[in-house]
Amino acid sequence: MTPSDDGARTAVDDRPVVLADDTTRAWSPRTARARFREGLAIPTAGVAAGYAQANLVSVPADWAYDMLLFCQRNPRACPVLDVTDAGSATTVLAPDADLRTDLPRYRVWEDGELVDEPTDVRAYWRDDLVSFLIGCSFTFEWALASAGVPLRHVEQGRNVPMYRTTWQCRPAGRLSGPMVVSMRPVPPEHLDAAIRESSLMPAVHGAPVHCGDPSALGVDDLDRPDFGDRVELEPDDIPVFWACGVTPQAAVMASRPPFALTHAPGRMFVGDARDEQFRVA
Repeated sequence: MTPSDDGARTAVDDRPVVLADDTTRAWSPRTARARFREGLAIPTAGVAAGYAQANLVSVPADWAYDMLLFCQRNPRACPVLDVTDAGSATTVLAPDADLRTDLPRYRVWEDGELVDEPTDVRAYWRDDLVSFLIGCSFTFEWALASAGVPLRHVEQGRNVPMYRTTWQCRPAGRLSGPMVVSMRPVPPEHLDAAIRESSLMPAVHGAPVHCGDPSALGVDDLDRPDFGDRVELEPDDIPVFWACGVTPQAAVMASRPPFALTHAPGRMFVGDARDEQFRVA
C-alpha cells in the first residue's frame, strides 16, 4: 500500500492480498500474535476465527483526554474497549500481549503525516504514550457468516474497503475529522440479517450507519477506497456501510497531533476474548 500525503491510498491495487486460510483461522490468539511478532503482516479478517479484534491508536499523554473525549462523543466509530496507562504496552484484552510488536503492521504519524508503516514500533515507543483499543467490525463477521450473509472481501481474498465520508465527527478539544466507514456488499435477501446481527454488537460498531447510495456519505467511487482494497459487488448487492475504527486515523490526519501510532487499516490487534462476549442478546 502506497501512502499519499494524507495517508490514504494513492491508487487501488487490484491484486488479491493474502488473507486468512484454514491454518490461520484455526490459530489461537496467542499463536496469531506470535506470528505477527515474527513479522507476518497479513490482514486479520478471519485470523484466529472466533476471537475479537481491535483497532489501535496511541497518542502522547497530553493528547489522551482529547482522544478519550473524541471517542466518547463518537461511539459508533470509536467504541472504546480499553485505555492503557501512559507508557504501558499491555492491555486487559490480552494480558500477555505487547502492543508494540503483536500487530501485523503499524502506522507512525508525525504532525499528521504518515512517516512509516513498520511491523514493530519499539523504536518509536515513548513513555508518555496512552493507547486506545477500539472495537473492530471484524468481530461481528462471525455472526454475519453464521446468519448466511456472504463476506465478499473474504471470498475475494481482499482487505475490507474503507472510505472517508463527508460526515463530520463531533469535535473534542483539538481533535476533529470525518467518519470513516467500512463497506460490505450484501444481497437484498440478507440485508435484514446483516443489520440485525451487527446491531446486537454495539461494542464493535453495531448496526450500519447507511445502506445503499454511497453518495449520501460523500463517497464518489466504490472502486477507489481510501483504505483497504476494492471489492467486487454482485449485480444485486447493496453496499452496506458501518462506522469504522480507522476514524481516529482520519482525525490524526485532520488535527495533526505531533505524534501518534496506529494499526495499519485491516491489520488489527487480536485479543483473547471470544466474539460472542460482545453480543448483547
